[in-house]
Formats: sequence, C-alpha cells, structure tokens
Amino acid sequence: MHLALQRLKSAGGLARSLFIYWRPGRQRGLQRLYRPFVQPGALAFDIGAHLGDRSAAFHALGARVVALEPQPTLAKWFKRLVNQPTITLLPLAAGPTAGFAEIAISASHPTLSTLASEWREQIGTRNTGFRRVSWEQRLQVQVTTLDKLIDEYGDPSFIKIDVEGFEAQVLAGLSVPVAALSVEFVAGALEVNHACIDHLTRLGEYRYNVVSGEQRHFRWTQWQSPHAIIKWLSDGADGLASGDLYACRSDHSLLQNNA
Repeated sequence: MHLALQRLKSAGGLARSLFIYWRPGRQRGLQRLYRPFVQPGALAFDIGAHLGDRSAAFHALGARVVALEPQPTLAKWFKRLVNQPTITLLPLAAGPTAGFAEIAISASHPTLSTLASEWREQIGTRNTGFRRVSWEQRLQVQVTTLDKLIDEYGDPSFIKIDVEGFEAQVLAGLSVPVAALSVEFVAGALEVNHACIDHLTRLGEYRYNVVSGEQRHFRWTQWQSPHAIIKWLSDGADGLASGDLYACRSDHSLLQNNA
C-alpha cells in the first residue's frame, strides 16, 4: 500500500512539473529571455536540469548544453523530452567539492528535491508554501564542481543553477568569473543569495537583475549593483515568493548595450 501511494505521489508530482515547465508558449519566452546570454555555438550549463525546459531553450538558441540531473526518474523524462546530440546529460549533482552526497527527494514535488539538509529542515517554518512538502526518499549521488565541468567542457556563456537551497554551495565550486549565470531565490532563505553574491563579488565585478517566479522577463530595465541587490534582498525582495537572481559580468555585451 505504501509503495502504491508513493508511486501515485510520484506520478502526480511529475504531471505537475510537465504542466508547469512544458506548457504551450513557454519555450518562446525562455528563448527570448536567454538570447542575450546564449549565442549560436556557445556553451551553457543547466545545473538542476529537472525536465529539461531550460536546456531545450539553450539548444534552440544554438548552444551546446551540459545538463546535470541526479534524479533518475527526471533524467529519464529529460531524455524523452530533450534528446539532441548537442546536449550532454550527466547523472550528477554539483557542489563545492567532488565526491558523493545524499539528495532528499520529494515524490510529490520532485522539483523541490535537494542536497541542502539545513535548508530542508528549516524552510517549512520560514515559508508557508513548503509546510506540506515532505522528502520521503534518499539517494546517494555523485557530485562534481563547476570548475571540473569547465575544465572538461569549456567556458560557459551562461550557467543556470536551480538546486533548492544549495546554490551557494554550487558556486563555491567555481573559481573563475564566468560571463553570466542565474541562481534561484526563495522567500525565507534569502541568506543563500547573500552568500552567492558574496562569492561572485570575490570572483569579479557583476551586475544583477531578477525574474519573478516563472515569468520570463526581467524586473528592472537597469541592472543593479551588488550593494543595491543586497539591500533589495535585505528588505525582503519585494515580498516575492520565489524567482531567479541573474548575475552578469560588468564587461558583458548586454550591459554595454544598455549603458
């Protein structure tokens, strides 16, 4: 009975993700969002690839893609949905050092599965949207670093990181100032993004912008300084439940064009 319930939850969670991430029209918006960062022939990393919607957008823009998805069920669906010779799917997680780690998997909400144990223990009390989320499964997964991926595949023009509270640890495995990237933010755990900005500031000079929730456009016409975005986060991020924080190196053509 327990196994049957688990399978039912998994099916429901997968169906929810398919509806959210592969609904009609979404790809057009993603491609428009990523076009300034991903040029034909460029390389993009998709860290926490889930069902491959971002990898598909990068591919459509002409990029080579290296995608990481350690959950076997999601990796299987990724291959069904996004099967292209220029997309390399690796059954790995990313972190501060190479090795192995335990991922906690939510059957009902597979997109919320995480390697961040402290985040997982606290987020339900800090964010009401997570109070009914449970992580019933555990899986040992192999972990690589962004530096190792760069050594093997080359310098990415863009890195998308969506790993449920583990974003700062992923960036800890990066020692070079890449051109542009995004990390998820979630209300109740904005200290993760403070840590991300601290690390990026040590690497180089960046400017920042935000996409709210699953929207596909930037919140501000002008990219923000580290000081301004830290203040925005400290003031509560305008009460947004979640979204993505984008970092763009100060010499990026996008910023020069908007100057």
